[in-house]
Amino acid sequence: MNSHSAALPHSRVKGIVLVLIAATFWGVSGTVAQYLFHQQGFSTNWLVVTRLIFSGIGLLLFSQTVGKQPIWSVWKNKQDVGRLIIFGIIGMFGVQYTYFAAIEHGNAATATVLQYLAPVIIASYLFLRAKSLPGKQEVLAIILALLGTFLLVTKGSVHSLSITGMAFFWGILSAFALAFYTLYPGGLLSKWGSLMTVGWGMTIGGIGFSFIHPPWKFQGDWSLTSFLAVVFVVICGTLMAFFCYMESLKYISASDASLLACVEPLSAAFLAVAWLHVPFGAAEWIGSIFIIATIFILSIAKNNKKQTENKGFDFGAGKKSSN
Repeated sequence: MNSHSAALPHSRVKGIVLVLIAATFWGVSGTVAQYLFHQQGFSTNWLVVTRLIFSGIGLLLFSQTVGKQPIWSVWKNKQDVGRLIIFGIIGMFGVQYTYFAAIEHGNAATATVLQYLAPVIIASYLFLRAKSLPGKQEVLAIILALLGTFLLVTKGSVHSLSITGMAFFWGILSAFALAFYTLYPGGLLSKWGSLMTVGWGMTIGGIGFSFIHPPWKFQGDWSLTSFLAVVFVVICGTLMAFFCYMESLKYISASDASLLACVEPLSAAFLAVAWLHVPFGAAEWIGSIFIIATIFILSIAKNNKKQTENKGFDFGAGKKSSN
């Protein structure tokens, strides 16, 4: 992978465009899911299990044909199989289900922004594990995250919530799920690569959840529009977004891609307001900016201190398949 400094100007522009396309697809995908839940009567259970199975199989086929990776080789190692099952059921399914449940009970804008609390949760966990105190930048990030969450869910008033309690619950749980999803599969990623790891994780999570909610157990209103919406969530919001993000890493650094991926919650918020008329006032926008700012602050702090504790997913890399 080319480094930030080694990338040619035109190559760097290509990388930036690719990651912006990926982030926009993720954000739009969340808003499209909200349309399916709120206006077409689709359920979180059905959309999650369908997306996991079809996207997982699609990524594995892509890995086999384009990436030239023998997808069944991972099953020859018992230790890796166990870790992959845990990642698929707890990590992949967990982050998918909590995110879509937050959208179903609230809206795509709030759900996506709340999920972006994951870097603060990860940083806090790493400090606890290392038994060290956070620096000034990390403390600032934590304060901004808490203040941003307060503004996002209360509009600045301690006497009311701008979202339902269930939407807040699933949104916060989604951030914790993404933190686990980000930290857990480090060894799998280094050994098998992201295509195979994420592909099998999605497939395992989807098959596992099928025993609870089979994909043929459907509820909602089918129409050409809803069909195209489901196709967009699976194809554009997962497969194409994943491909664009992976391609961008050939031209820009992972840290740059992580920061540029912050376009995702902004695109989700703008589209939710413009298309689905989600009420999003000044307090919500300020809260969202505070939460997104934590990623920039933590990125600067990490570069300054050259932290090496986290051997798992880069946050941006984790985002590439969670939404």
